[in-house]
Amino acid sequence: MSYDRAITVFSPDGHLLQVEYSMEAVRRGSTVVGVQGKDCVILAVEKRAIAKLQDARTIRKIVSVDDRTVLAFAGLTADARVLVNKVRLEAQSYRLTMEDAPSVDYLARFLAKIQQKYTQQGGVRPFGIATLVAGVNDDDNGKRPFLYQTDPAGTHSRWKAQVIGGRNAKSLREFLEKQYQDLTEDDLTEQKCVRLAVQALLEVVDSGAKTMEICVVRQGGVKDMLKEESVQVVVDEIEAEQQAEKTGTSAGDS
Repeated sequence: MSYDRAITVFSPDGHLLQVEYSMEAVRRGSTVVGVQGKDCVILAVEKRAIAKLQDARTIRKIVSVDDRTVLAFAGLTADARVLVNKVRLEAQSYRLTMEDAPSVDYLARFLAKIQQKYTQQGGVRPFGIATLVAGVNDDDNGKRPFLYQTDPAGTHSRWKAQVIGGRNAKSLREFLEKQYQDLTEDDLTEQKCVRLAVQALLEVVDSGAKTMEICVVRQGGVKDMLKEESVQVVVDEIEAEQQAEKTGTSAGDS
């Protein structure tokens, strides 16, 4: 029996194969890095090369869900558009009903609920995207932003730093874990977090700032997309340090 033909049928070893195939679609997508600081969250996305005649502004991997919430995704862009529209509609409905903005925790849970729903009924297929969602919660009066992840299976969780998409996600996650070991919360300034995210992306991109998109979510859920020139300054600093280390190592060996 082909257990991957129907989404609602488990294989004998307990796998839902269509869900696993959707996770493979995420792995084939662009790399997305999220880093939470003491008063900010950084979302950094790898920008794939586009056709020369295509308008780059129409290709967005970082989108606003609400005034206080931003989402970055890896996977199928068309699936992301449908899912993002569903979450935006829920955010507007929440505002209308509750007369207040939804928290990032609420929107991440809603997002995961929709993704899980599409793994448990016939006639549909799972969404081929994973997301990193950044925004504020209400338990601290909406001051400090937090980072959440959802995946095609419908799981949602909160992270200090996370990588989704791309073939190197596991090694980049290990890099972030290693960096986090030596840092206290006070060390995680906005500048340091941007540097960490860019440093991780430099492992998978070649052309520096041209192939990166960086979003900073500050206190109160205020979103700021960094300009290419600002990102290039950080890239140049990192590359200069790496070059200096190589020169020092070569001199030491000789």
